[in-house]
Amino acid sequence: MPRALEPQQTPAFFVRGPSPLARLVFFSALSLALIATDSRLHYLTEVRQGFIALLHPLQVVANAPFNLYHASAEYLTAHNTLVETNRKLSEQALHDGAKLQRLNELEVENEHLRSLLGASQIIAQPARLGEILYMGRDPFTQKMMVNLGTRQNIKPGQAVVDGDGVIGQVTRVYPFSSEVTLITDKELSIPIQVERNGLRAIAFGAGVDNVLDLPYLPVNVDIQTGDRLITSGIDGVYPVGLAVAEVTNIERNPDSPFAQITSKPVAGVKNHRQVLLISIPEIESALGTVINNTDSSAKTGKPAEKNSTTTPIPAGSASQNAIRQP
Repeated sequence: MPRALEPQQTPAFFVRGPSPLARLVFFSALSLALIATDSRLHYLTEVRQGFIALLHPLQVVANAPFNLYHASAEYLTAHNTLVETNRKLSEQALHDGAKLQRLNELEVENEHLRSLLGASQIIAQPARLGEILYMGRDPFTQKMMVNLGTRQNIKPGQAVVDGDGVIGQVTRVYPFSSEVTLITDKELSIPIQVERNGLRAIAFGAGVDNVLDLPYLPVNVDIQTGDRLITSGIDGVYPVGLAVAEVTNIERNPDSPFAQITSKPVAGVKNHRQVLLISIPEIESALGTVINNTDSSAKTGKPAEKNSTTTPIPAGSASQNAIRQP
């Protein structure tokens, strides 16, 4: 039978140097010796720094993929964050701009309401706060509508003012609204006096250009440009001392016996929406007496007796004209 194959053995002439175990022990001892010596003498510091400097380019190349990935991810994240933040800030800016505009409007309205409150405290007669609905559509008249009517006890003839001065007078009343004729209307007049010297006169609306005329005053009348015109109160409709207009132009023609004086109203009817409607106790008392006397005459069939204590409605006022309307 053939003999079993024996494992091949390395020829002895290929074996060189110490065994692996001996080399392990030798290099371990050498490493420990170098470590101990370096910890004492620090002679390998420069060598270590040199190796680190030589290996730095390799370290940079090895870390380049990771750094590129990290930078790309950070850029995309920052870009998306900035885009989202910019969108939110733009939207917030739009909302803040709208709120700021509303705030400015409310501040102006608040100041106007404060002026109306101050005017209401100065005026002796009771006053109701109303709001302008719209201006008249007829270009040849100066009228507007307010949101108070007979349901709020508004009567024809009541004066209408704002925080700056007189606006006009109620001429027609409806259940939920009232028509106000402005003092610049050509059908309306208002007794005034010059605040500087107390000179009384009648101001008439020109109907155009938002001005008032003071006709039938002599050429040598003591009125100057810039004089402030206020209500005289002699008509019993407008309280005394309310601002009406300011004299803007005076023309004195030697060939004419009268001066041509124009003034501009001081009331801000075109700048605000809130107004005050002043109650007139005299007119309300007169209206109540007329109605009561009419009712009693109808019931008894006898003419009504005159009441000597009743205050008559001022002649020539818009209140009387409104009462005469059908």
